[in-house]
Amino acid sequence: MADQNSSTGNLTGDLLDPILRQDPATPRITYYDDATGARIELSALTLANWAAKTANLVRDEFGLAPGARVSVLLPAHWQSAAVLLGCWWAGLEVVLAADLDADLALVTADRLDDVADVAEVAALSLDAFGRPVENLPVGVTDYATSVRVHGDQFRPDRADPSAAALDGQSVGHVLQAARDSAAAQGFSGTDRVLSTSQWSNARDLTDGLLAVLSVGASLVQVDNLDETRIERRIESEKVTARRA
Repeated sequence: MADQNSSTGNLTGDLLDPILRQDPATPRITYYDDATGARIELSALTLANWAAKTANLVRDEFGLAPGARVSVLLPAHWQSAAVLLGCWWAGLEVVLAADLDADLALVTADRLDDVADVAEVAALSLDAFGRPVENLPVGVTDYATSVRVHGDQFRPDRADPSAAALDGQSVGHVLQAARDSAAAQGFSGTDRVLSTSQWSNARDLTDGLLAVLSVGASLVQVDNLDETRIERRIESEKVTARRA
């Protein structure tokens, strides 16, 4: 298990191990989409299970070894968090852009044209009930269909904190940046952090997701925010901090 002030060299282990050891059952990500009314809540254990399924998928189905590059073009969403954590658990480098030299791309259906020349592509519907993406082109894998058959436990290979994890930044650098961001934003392990930010670049992902997990806080992520609901949500979710 990772110590909260050190690095194992595996970013997902560094982020999740302390939480799983201390409090696996408390909600860790609560996701809202105000346009559809969806609300999904994941404990640390459930998040880890989804991350493990993703790690097994990229290793066993796509054959990716530690150090492979994965292009991730996904919005701020609980499934996106599982994808990112799964890729890092498998020792992969995440690139938050359409990288045509990537070994795999994980994208929403509307971004398929951006990664048409990537060797392997998996599409996410982000559907709350796990429905697949309809009418996918031949050769594109449906994430929801494929990931569910993989195991929810994962044993990572020996890791290197100097290995690239996010847009060329090392595991150690990303972890330290997350901890520094949490300190700058005043997050602690007891906080429920409300965020409406996207994770379209390394800075926003670090500030909006990794900083929260790095201190053992929990995230309330809201998409398509309806401002008329915000005060009630802050009260009902016991929000103690907010990221715009």
